[in-house]
Amino acid sequence: MTQARLMDGTALARRIVENTAQRAADLTERTGTTPCLATVLVGADPASVTYVRMKQNRSRKAGIASRHVELPAATTTEELVDTLRQLSADPTVHGILLQHPMGAHIDERAAFEAIAPEKDVDGVTFASFATMSFGLPGFVSCTPGGIMRLLDAYDVDPSGKRAVVVGRSAILGKPAGMLLLARDATVTYCHSRTADLSAAVREADIVVAAVGRPKLIKGQDIKPGAVVIDAGYNEGNIGDVDFDSAVERASLITPVPGGVGPMTIATLLEQTVDAAARQLGVGQRVQAL
Repeated sequence: MTQARLMDGTALARRIVENTAQRAADLTERTGTTPCLATVLVGADPASVTYVRMKQNRSRKAGIASRHVELPAATTTEELVDTLRQLSADPTVHGILLQHPMGAHIDERAAFEAIAPEKDVDGVTFASFATMSFGLPGFVSCTPGGIMRLLDAYDVDPSGKRAVVVGRSAILGKPAGMLLLARDATVTYCHSRTADLSAAVREADIVVAAVGRPKLIKGQDIKPGAVVIDAGYNEGNIGDVDFDSAVERASLITPVPGGVGPMTIATLLEQTVDAAARQLGVGQRVQAL
């Protein structure tokens, strides 16, 4: 039996970041201003600290300045909102990333909405969701945007295909479905209360697993020849798809790690340079990759 071909997010992300670094250098030379990404972290959750540090390091390697704001775990929603509004008003900051999840006492939506839409390079605001949904210029949520780039890189045209998105989070599942819908896929959202999830998945030409439950999607439920995008990441480098069984049925599949994850960061960096170019009034053409 032929196994699925792996969708190498690491290699594609490397090419996107290299192109982004060239654009950042060009922008810096033309304007005298280096694109700047501000990262905001509330508390000291070890995983979040690691993620933010990794994003800072990748930013610097791409020629993007990094400003880090670390707030105590006891920070209130009002204090966080004030910090984000200050960064939004700072002309030397071009993109803002608020690391999530935050403490349960924080109104996450209020915090996200304090980010100016033109600096929402993580695609988490109402404005970004609306532009994604209506196909207007703006910023996409980074993980769904990275997924679409992977599909394009592997010549997967969603038009006319049945796509099942397992998960309905505001920054992953919902926008992933909207981006697929915009490309003329027939989209079904599944979630924790979906009756007979297996039956829904078996109909899918494209499966996007984004629910945060290890090995939820079994290979026996994958339609032969389907494209499987595993956007889940669970402890022990385990995705939401049972990779060993799914690889026997799918035509294309993303590994965990090395699939969707690198594309998320690459999209974040690319959108930061896009934001800087717009704010500095410099037109740049994004190279197709």
